[in-house]
Amino acid sequence: MLVLALDTSTPAVTAGVAELAAGVTGNGVTVLAERVTLDARAHGELITPHALDAAREANVALTDIEAIVVGAGPGPFTGLRAGLATAAALGHALGVPVHPVCSLDAIARQVDVDEPFHVVTDARRREVYWAAYDADGNRTDGPHVQPPAELAVTLAAGDGARVHADKLSAKVVEPYYPATAGLVDAAREELRANAEPAPLTPLYLRRPDAVEPGTRKRVTTS
Repeated sequence: MLVLALDTSTPAVTAGVAELAAGVTGNGVTVLAERVTLDARAHGELITPHALDAAREANVALTDIEAIVVGAGPGPFTGLRAGLATAAALGHALGVPVHPVCSLDAIARQVDVDEPFHVVTDARRREVYWAAYDADGNRTDGPHVQPPAELAVTLAAGDGARVHADKLSAKVVEPYYPATAGLVDAAREELRANAEPAPLTPLYLRRPDAVEPGTRKRVTTS
């Protein structure tokens, strides 16, 4: 199965093409091509060109893609909207299913340790997004958003762990960003089972800054 993976939940703008094999030992994910740019302001500008470039390098046409996996966050509103909207549009145009996955899970799938760990990404505003995992990479808590100084973490992956290492006091390991292999691996069971995709609901974890205006004050004249 040829899978297109997209993620814009972190400063990394990621698009890649992978082949998911059936009935093999291990996860069976082979990355054919990937494009990654670290630019938190270029999600909308780069995600589609990256997808096209990755398909071209993998020597496949977009019409060969059989499924799409997209990181659903947690992440900032603007970044997540670019990735999810692009995935939804491509899925509709190609007539293929679009599977959202927690972007922290995608990072966790590529952490190579033999003990429980956290995945921590930068949420800005002096906060981090985080989730906890067992030694096999299964999520046991989260995702949440809170100040890094409030976390009790000993081992962590993700760019937030690196950025806030002084406050976390944790050993930091790679990867720092979601990658094609991890994104596809996070959706592996659903893809192989041809399961109905979950709704494309972004994990913002924060209330929006914009709020509806209150009732206008009545103006009286004397």
